[in-house]
Amino acid sequence: MAGTLYVVATPLGNLSDLSPRAAETLRSVTVVAAEDTRHSKPLLVHAGSTAELLSFHAHSSDGDLRRILDLLGTGKDVALITDAGTPGVSDPGARLVAAARERDYPVVTIPGPTAVAAALAVSGLSADRYTFLGFLPRKGGDRTRLLQQIAQSEWTVVVFEAPNRAAELLKDLADACGGERQAVVAREMTKVFEEARGGTLLDLAGYYEEAPVRGEVTIVIAGAGKQAPSAPPPDLEERARRLLLEGLSRKDAAHRLAEETGVSRNTAYRVVNEL
Repeated sequence: MAGTLYVVATPLGNLSDLSPRAAETLRSVTVVAAEDTRHSKPLLVHAGSTAELLSFHAHSSDGDLRRILDLLGTGKDVALITDAGTPGVSDPGARLVAAARERDYPVVTIPGPTAVAAALAVSGLSADRYTFLGFLPRKGGDRTRLLQQIAQSEWTVVVFEAPNRAAELLKDLADACGGERQAVVAREMTKVFEEARGGTLLDLAGYYEEAPVRGEVTIVIAGAGKQAPSAPPPDLEERARRLLLEGLSRKDAAHRLAEETGVSRNTAYRVVNEL
C-alpha cells in the first residue's frame, strides 16, 4: 500500500501553536518534506520527531518531486510542511499534493495556523466573504490589474508582502483605492513584537514610510461595499417612437434621443430611421 502524504500546518512563530495532532504526525512519519530544512529543524526537535528531513520548495527539481513520490509509493508516510502556516497557501506544496493525488496516494490535512485567517481575525474588518491574492507582482500590468481588482472588490481583500516593500504597496493601494479606504497591517503574528495597526491606507502608507516594517507582513483591505445597481439601459426604440408621435422630424427626434440617452448621434439616427 502507498504511504500517506500529510499536509501539516505549522506555527507562524510561536511553537506553542503546534497542535498535538500535528506533533504526533511529525513523530510518526518517515520523512518530512520542508521548505527550508534549516528553518524546520528546531520545529522537529520541539515535536520530538526523528524523521528524515528533505528539502522541497518552489524551485525544487522534478527529481526532488519524484524522490518524495517514490517514498510514498513504497509505503512510507511523508509530512509536508512550509516555513510557517499552511502549505499550499501562497507557499510551495500544491505541486506535490497534485502529483500525489494523480497517483491516488492518500492525502490528509492536519489543519492549523494560517496567516490569512489570523490577520482577518484581528483586523476588525468583515470576513464573511473575502478575497486572498497572495503576493502581488512587483511591477507591470499584472500588478496594476490586481490593484484595480482590490479597489473594486465588494469584499475584504488579504495580501502578503515582503517587509521592505510594504510601504510602497500601501502607497499604491492608496492611489488605487483612495486614501480613505480602511486597512490593517498585521505583522509578526504570534511572535514577541506582534502588531496589528489599523487606519486609512494613506495614514498607514505614511506611517510605514517613516517606520519601516520588520517581520512577516499581511495586509487586510476593507472592501468597497456593494455597488448600487446601474440604471437599466433606455428603450431607444420606444423613446424614438414617442418623439416622432410628438410631431418631431426624424432629424430633431434623433437629436433629442442622443441628448436624453447619451447614445451617439449616429446610433440615434439609425434607431429613428429604422422605425
